[in-house]
Amino acid sequence: MSLRGQVRSLYKQLLFIGREYPAGFEFYRARLKAAFLKKRDLSDPEDIRKALRQGEFVLKELEALWFLKKYRHLKQKYYDQ
Repeated sequence: MSLRGQVRSLYKQLLFIGREYPAGFEFYRARLKAAFLKKRDLSDPEDIRKALRQGEFVLKELEALWFLKKYRHLKQKYYDQ
């Protein structure tokens, strides 16, 4: 996949995971768009790959937080505190 395709794929994945963002989707989407626009002038393929790795790290962190939230909800539902 080309670098452009990888960037678009990462953006779509981050948008999808942001549906459940606590501050609201519109807040999340605006911050995500600003972060991507800040890096749009990158032209060196190595810099783009570095930014992609950073974005994938953020995606993994958001997924981990989402799963933790889901786990805590299930734990509260089935176990008395």
